Amino acid sequence: MNERTARDLGDRRPDPERRLLLRARRRLTVQVAGAFSVVLALVGLLVYCAMVHAQGTAARRDLAAIAERAPIAHPPPCVWLFELRPGGAVASSPGAPATLPVRGRLDRVAAAGEPVVEQVRVAGRDYLIRTQPRGGATVQVAMDLHAQAAERTRLLSTLVGAEIAGLLAALLVGQVVSRRAIAPLGEALARQRRFAADVSHELRTPLARLHLRAQLLARRLRGGTDPILLIDEVDQLAAGTRQLGEVVEDLLQSARFNQLRRPFGPVDLAVLAAELAAAESARAEARGVGIEVRTEGPGDPVVRGVESALRRVISALLDNALGHTGAGGHIWVTLANDPETVRLTVRDDGVGLDPADAERLFTRYVGSGFGLGLALVREVVEGHDGTITADGRPGEGATFTVRLPAALTSAPVGPAPPVPAREPDTPAGTASG
Repeated sequence: MNERTARDLGDRRPDPERRLLLRARRRLTVQVAGAFSVVLALVGLLVYCAMVHAQGTAARRDLAAIAERAPIAHPPPCVWLFELRPGGAVASSPGAPATLPVRGRLDRVAAAGEPVVEQVRVAGRDYLIRTQPRGGATVQVAMDLHAQAAERTRLLSTLVGAEIAGLLAALLVGQVVSRRAIAPLGEALARQRRFAADVSHELRTPLARLHLRAQLLARRLRGGTDPILLIDEVDQLAAGTRQLGEVVEDLLQSARFNQLRRPFGPVDLAVLAAELAAAESARAEARGVGIEVRTEGPGDPVVRGVESALRRVISALLDNALGHTGAGGHIWVTLANDPETVRLTVRDDGVGLDPADAERLFTRYVGSGFGLGLALVREVVEGHDGTITADGRPGEGATFTVRLPAALTSAPVGPAPPVPAREPDTPAGTASG
């Protein structure tokens, strides 16, 4: 398995944080839908019980009224009357079921004289029966409960349908609620990951630069070099640690406030470029690469901005050029004053780039392929109301051009733009940061 295949397989692995968010969102969705469904089921149960109770109460009330006054020959629909007359004869309403009346109940009530109401099942049908004395006889009123049972069945079917529809609606509502509820957590995790990646990338270059310079300094001291001759190297090392401290401070402030609120001030890009070229000289020498800084045109290339942020822009462009320029190559840093703007150009004669990828180089992307370095450089440059472009050809080097408003024509002093950090470089062969 080659490196690219392994990297692609690694990219397809499920993101643990994403799995965590999806699991939390599904759990919240199920909880919201479950709570909504339980409430809907309880409401449906209450409605059903209320209907059963109302049916029973109305049926008993109607039976009592019918038993008191209704004639046997003309009972209400689905109700039949039976009368036990003296001598044992039973008269019944027209069309009465052959299985009625309940003769045993008629005889008992006739003997006891107390009315009785009961629900009985005869020949597979349910009846509500009231037996009581009336006049000199005993009557029995039977009401067929089939219509009430059918009405309850329809209500139950309606409630089940409403429960299913409510469950689907609850799932949709749960999705919306869970997305809104989990969104801050996802944003927090994304910021945490971005901050960790920014820190790792932003500190990588200055730490590597300091480590190499410290190694060279230690080697020269062991070789017997007069310490007086190494004062400049020590000064470079001290300046590097100071700049590293600025990077750490910027990262911490960016994490707390999402942007650095430092006032703009005049920044001489030529001075910054010279400092960074000197700082990278040891690494460039070790790689066999030459760095040249030159200024064209009259006047100083001074802009208004945050010095630490602009230093990191030039540092990122130099680091990118060093990473894609082989032994014997050259890097040219050119500063020039255009009308109302200052132009910074970093050109190398390294592996170059595909013009089709020029815009993609500045796209923030975490993972294999293009990295974050140049994307964050663009954020800083645009935060200073500037622009950055890339040009080149495969095998013919690459050129990155930054244009910033000159100090005399820039906007009034205001809050500094966001100063993001960078992520690890892209694989060799791609001119991106």
